[in-house]
Amino acid sequence: MAEEIKKEETEADFKNFEKSSHYEASDIQVLEGLEPVRKRPGMYIGSTDERGLHHLITEIVDNSIDESLAGYCDTIKVFLQKDGSCKVEDNGRGIPTGIHQPENKSAVEICLTKLHAGGKFGGEGYHISGGLHGVGLSCVNALSEWLTVEVYQNGSHFSQLYKRGIPQESLKVVGSAQNHGTTITFKPDAEIFETVTFNYDLIKNRFREIAFLNKGITISLTDERGEEKKEDTFHFDGGIKEYVDYLNRGKQVLFEKPIYINKVADKHEVEIALQYNDTYNEVIYSYANNINTEEGGTHLVGFKNALTKIINDYGHKEKLLKAEEKLSGDDVREGLTAVISVKLTEPQFEGQTKTKLGNSSMKSVVESAMQDGFGTYLEENPKDAKEIILRSITAQRARDAARNARELARRKGALETTTLPGKLTDCSEQNPAFCEIYLVEGDSAGGSAKNGRDPRFQAILPLRGKILNVEKARLARALSSEEIKAMITAFGCGIQDDYNSEKLRYDKIICMTDADVDGSHIRILLLTFIFRFMPKLISEGHVYVAQPPLYKINCGSEEHYFYDDDSLNKFLATNTKRITGQQRYKGLGEMDAGQLWETTMDPERRILLKVNMSDAIEADKTFNDLMGDNPDVRRKFIEENATLVKDLDV
Repeated sequence: MAEEIKKEETEADFKNFEKSSHYEASDIQVLEGLEPVRKRPGMYIGSTDERGLHHLITEIVDNSIDESLAGYCDTIKVFLQKDGSCKVEDNGRGIPTGIHQPENKSAVEICLTKLHAGGKFGGEGYHISGGLHGVGLSCVNALSEWLTVEVYQNGSHFSQLYKRGIPQESLKVVGSAQNHGTTITFKPDAEIFETVTFNYDLIKNRFREIAFLNKGITISLTDERGEEKKEDTFHFDGGIKEYVDYLNRGKQVLFEKPIYINKVADKHEVEIALQYNDTYNEVIYSYANNINTEEGGTHLVGFKNALTKIINDYGHKEKLLKAEEKLSGDDVREGLTAVISVKLTEPQFEGQTKTKLGNSSMKSVVESAMQDGFGTYLEENPKDAKEIILRSITAQRARDAARNARELARRKGALETTTLPGKLTDCSEQNPAFCEIYLVEGDSAGGSAKNGRDPRFQAILPLRGKILNVEKARLARALSSEEIKAMITAFGCGIQDDYNSEKLRYDKIICMTDADVDGSHIRILLLTFIFRFMPKLISEGHVYVAQPPLYKINCGSEEHYFYDDDSLNKFLATNTKRITGQQRYKGLGEMDAGQLWETTMDPERRILLKVNMSDAIEADKTFNDLMGDNPDVRRKFIEENATLVKDLDV
C-alpha cells in the first residue's frame, strides 16, 4: 500500500514539474495590500485551524496589553457573541484617529490595512510591546468576513466598517463619548479557517495567564452564545506570585510562600517567582513581554544557570555538599515550579511565532537578578535553603540509580526488531508515516485486535491491567515496570531528554480501552505516562484515543452501533423498524475480530479522538489532580469523563 502511494505521489510531482517548466516574467504575481495575508494566512498566524483562529483574539488583546504596559489601560473586556463574532473592548487611549501623511488616510485605517504599520517601530508609541512586526490588527482584518473598529477619543465616538480587509467607508464620527478606548468587533472568515467556533475554555486559560503576568489588570470573558451566559473575570494583585500558587495548588510545598524576585535595569524588568513542591516534576514557564516563550531563550538559560550555581555555591559554603560534590541542573530543578517574566525594549524573537527569546543581554540580566534575589533568600532563610539542598541531593541519588534503567529502556535503533518486546505484534510496513500502534487492555482484547487488524500498518501491544501511576514515581521505579519498558521500546523515540521524533516507529499511538470507568482510568494512566515522559508525542499530534461503541442494535439484517446513551436514545425514539437484538458491550473482549475492525479499527469508519495539549498549564493540573493523592478528585473526573465525545484536550 505504501509503495503505491509513493509511486502515485512521484508521478504527480513529475507531471506538475512538466506543467510548471514554462516560467517567464508574465508569470510573476504581485500581491497588493492585505492580499498576501489571505493567500498565505499560515505565514502570519501560524495555521488556519483552531489555534490560528484564536490567534486573532490574541493579536487584538495584545494591543490592549501594550496600552496597559504603557500605563494607559487597566480593563479589557472580551465578548463571544451569538452571531459567531468576537468583540474586544479596552479603556486605553484609543487608536489615533488623525490623518496620516503622506497616505492621507486616518491612522486607524492605516493600522487596519497596512502590514508593518503601528506605533511600535519608532520607539515613541510603546517602549515595551509583545509584537514588533506590526501585522496584528491588519491580519485580523484581512482574515475576517467583516470587522468594525470603534474609537472613543477626545469626546467623540468614531467608527469604520471593513469587509475581508477592505474599508467600506471612511472613519467617521457617529456620536459623542465620555469614555476613551478602542473596541474591535470581528467575525472570522469561514473561507479561511477550518473552524470559526471559538473555544471558551482555551481563551479563558490564556486570559488567566495574561492577568497573572500583568498584576492589577482586569480581563473579563463573556460567552453569549449558549442558552446560559458564561463569564469569567481575572484580576491578580500578586501577579506571578499568585501564578505559582495557582500552579502548585493541590501539591505539598516545601515553604509556604513563593520566592519572589523583581529587578529593573536599563529599561529591562525581570520578575521571577519560584517554589518547591513534593512532586518529581519541574514546571517552568518563561515569558517575554507576555509572550509564552515555549522554546525558552536567553532569559531561561540565565535562570537555570544561576539557580544551579547559587545552590551549589551555598551548599559548599555551608558544608552541606562535599567539596567534590556538584549538583546538576536536573537535580536542583526536581519538584520546582517557577515563572520567569521579562519585559524589555526591542525583544528579538526567533521567527514570527515568537517562541524563543534571542536577546543575549537578558541572560546576564536574569543571572544578576537571581544572584541578588535568590542568593539573598538562601542566606536569610537557612532552614529553607537546607531543605532545597537536601532535596536536590536525594534527587541526584535517584537520578544515578535511574541511569542504568534508562539505558536498558533505550532503543538501540529505530527499526531493530530484535529489541522489540515479545508481546508486541508488529506491522509489516517499514515507513513509520504509515504505521500505527494500538495500546490495548489485556490479552482478551489484544487477541481480538490482533485478528481484526490490518497487519500491513497496524501493530498491537497488549498491556496487563493498570500500568504504574508515574505521577507519583521517580524515573527508576517507572523504568522497572515491564509494561512501561515495553511501550518505550515499542515506540522507539526515547524519553525525556533522549526523545527523538525521527526514531518514532509509528505515526499514530492509539489508546484502545474499554468504554467504562475502569477503561477510562487505564486510559488516563497511559496518557499520564506519555505526558510526563514523552510530551512531544502529544504536542506533535501522534496520540489518539479509540472510541469503541457502547451498544449494538440489530434491525433484521441491519446492525447499528452507538457510542453514547444520547445517540442510542435518539435512534430508539425515531426508529420505525423492528428491533431484533440489542447488546451493551462491557468490554472490547466481547467483540469478535470482525466487529472490532468494523467499529473501532477500520480507518474508513472508526472514530479517533486526537489528544491535544492546547494548554500545558491545565494539562499539568489535570494529571496532578487525577494521579495525585486525592482519590475523590480522581473518582469524580473519571465518572464524568468515562465516555468521550470530542477531541480530548489535556
